[in-house]
Amino acid sequence: MFSLTSLPVGFHEDPYPAYTALREETPVCPQPDGSVILSRYEDLDLVYRDTARFISDKKAVFGPKFGVDSPLYEHHTNSLVFNDPPLHTRVRKVMVGAMNPRALAQMEPGLITLVDSLLDQIQAKSTVELIEDFAGAIPIEIIGNLLGIPRSERGPLRDWSLAILGALEPELTPEQEEWGNRAVSEFKAFLRHIIDDRRSNPGNPETDVLTRLIQDDSDGGLTEVELYQNCIFILNAGHETTTNLIGNALELLDRHCDKRTELLSSPNLISTAVDEFLRLESPNQFGNRLTTEDVTFHGFTISAGTDIHLCIGAANRDPRQFDRPDDMLLDRRPNKHHAFAGGPHTCVGLTLARMEGKIAVSRFLDRFPDYQITDGAKRGGRIRFRGFARLPAQV
Repeated sequence: MFSLTSLPVGFHEDPYPAYTALREETPVCPQPDGSVILSRYEDLDLVYRDTARFISDKKAVFGPKFGVDSPLYEHHTNSLVFNDPPLHTRVRKVMVGAMNPRALAQMEPGLITLVDSLLDQIQAKSTVELIEDFAGAIPIEIIGNLLGIPRSERGPLRDWSLAILGALEPELTPEQEEWGNRAVSEFKAFLRHIIDDRRSNPGNPETDVLTRLIQDDSDGGLTEVELYQNCIFILNAGHETTTNLIGNALELLDRHCDKRTELLSSPNLISTAVDEFLRLESPNQFGNRLTTEDVTFHGFTISAGTDIHLCIGAANRDPRQFDRPDDMLLDRRPNKHHAFAGGPHTCVGLTLARMEGKIAVSRFLDRFPDYQITDGAKRGGRIRFRGFARLPAQV
């Protein structure tokens, strides 16, 4: 039986055979620690929409895992993704307001300029590391701009994000746990002078997310802890997933050269193509919920208080939902994948992520239509997130 703590050989390179077996043979898969994996599309869809029986609050799970006095516990129990109303409602309202269509339209020219400047730097090289030099650099700049972090101070952000999100893996080494706790503490100290400055010198609340978080809203605003931890969450949520989206897309198009040719000849397909990249190689492979009462799936009863792992990577290739689920169809419509979760917890930055993906991939292809991934590509080696740590290429 599939276990998150005892993965099959080659899982990180290609998890999809294991996901197929999981989805078709054991759609409700108990784990050694008492948690359960769900992997079928319709089951995830139900869980995402039913916020009464399946909650996002993880205090009961993260307490034993991190220790209730740890920085990691403070972060992950106060961030948007692991919370329910009223905190989730208050923070989400602020973030949605700051990512309105007008604000995103104002961001687009700057995003194009950023992507083109990175491509200019790449063009001066014969070989390039696509994660460090391109895919990972884009969301760092965008989120840095959203929070108003000075460009000269953005150097540590990527490593902090990787350390904090890495702590969500099913099993942690003492070194990983220590790295994650240190990252939260250092990040909070880093934010202190930025938040103090913004309180004294507010930005434009139409486009400055930090200013909006600081300002009180009709529900009473955020506590200091909530403010700091959701600033950290904004970077983490926007960085890792978007980096993976861009890196995975470029690797997929290298692996499927016919699809690259199709996209080059029909660039208008880029919008549907980005959603197909998200479906096929979902940047976030697992979500989680906690049951509030006994629930039954496929004849199997899951007890109240059970941690449920939602296998997005399996659900997004469920043949009950998607025709030819393992094939890349650049014009796939409809494509109601779960890469951005679902229900009230649907990713608040999905429109921004799609915009970043479309601009990054299309402009990269325009500049380097014959790029090739070279030896040395390395997956991130994590279960929850799917992307590359290194992706060298010849341009």
